[in-house]
Amino acid sequence: MTITRRKFLGWIGGAAAGSATIAGTLAHGASNKEFKGYPNSFGVLHDITKCIGCRKCEQACNEINTMPAPEKPFDDLSILEKERRTTSTAHTVVNKFISSVPNSSNNVEQNKNINGDASGNSIALYVKKQCNHCLEPACASACFVKAFKKDKTGAVTYDASLCVGCRYCMVACSFNIPTYEYDEPLTPRVMKCTLCLPLIQEGKLPACVQICPREALIFGERTELIKQARMRIQKHPDKYVDHIYGEHEMGGTSWLYLSPVSFSEVGMREDLGTNSAPELTAGALSAVPIVVGLWPVLLTGVYAISKRKEKIAQEELEQALAAARDEAEEITAQKLAELKKKMTKEKETAVKTEVKKVLDEAAKREKAAQEAKADASAEEEK
Repeated sequence: MTITRRKFLGWIGGAAAGSATIAGTLAHGASNKEFKGYPNSFGVLHDITKCIGCRKCEQACNEINTMPAPEKPFDDLSILEKERRTTSTAHTVVNKFISSVPNSSNNVEQNKNINGDASGNSIALYVKKQCNHCLEPACASACFVKAFKKDKTGAVTYDASLCVGCRYCMVACSFNIPTYEYDEPLTPRVMKCTLCLPLIQEGKLPACVQICPREALIFGERTELIKQARMRIQKHPDKYVDHIYGEHEMGGTSWLYLSPVSFSEVGMREDLGTNSAPELTAGALSAVPIVVGLWPVLLTGVYAISKRKEKIAQEELEQALAAARDEAEEITAQKLAELKKKMTKEKETAVKTEVKKVLDEAAKREKAAQEAKADASAEEEK
């Protein structure tokens, strides 16, 4: 596809002409309407006090998504000594945090019995990290080709066939989740947890929830999970912080957390506020209405120009390879001709040598015959 300067400016002009109409509407990724999520959508409640850091959820995620095996096996818990983030081949990771739990001696003892990793009021806490499946996802807000969408089940889905590889979703995500297949040269994708949507559609639990040996992960309708989380907090006020992480953060998420310590102590952001990503961007976009129509066009144009450059570079590479191939064939033909000429000359010399040898031998035989004849004649005369 050839993108000329005139065509690109034409696109911008078309968007500008339509901005009067678009100004009265909202961009796909920006809205000032509060969204409470789809009714009866699902989610997962992660009770940090119950997690023992066994990494079985990591293994289940790896297997259900047919990802390559990690460098270290899943039963090697030494990897927990270093905080990790999700990658293109690890949609979920468990991290370990050493924290103090004041006025929670029972809780410390409980965890000591589980994982044997507590001393005094210090305790090892394990936190599972994956896509939080926001009610109004920032990744979907930033994606101008709608490769990311919020499914009615609660999962944030991704369509690789629509993705143009701009990676704005990675920049937009406040939880630093989406990753990119940089080592995939032909069809790189943005990778993240899918909430095991295919399993949910079959009426099954997500793989990580199925395998959890301590029920640290509970799957269900989001509204019911929030009710259950509140009941746990009310029943054990000395065990939990009085907050459900994900109930309101960034407009709410489908993944919810309970913790015995402040969430910042277990690597989670507490500065996100309660406004969703689209809500935060709606005001800025409406203040400059033309942006609503132009930003997809501009980004599409940049992408198209980038692709054009790649195509030209590929064509130049192919031309260079063809020229090198032609030159190699010419040199080869020249070498073969020289070799053939040399071999022909050597063959002619060998033939001449053999002919001369045959003639010399014939001459010798003729001479010997004549001498024998002469000797015979001499004998007869005697």
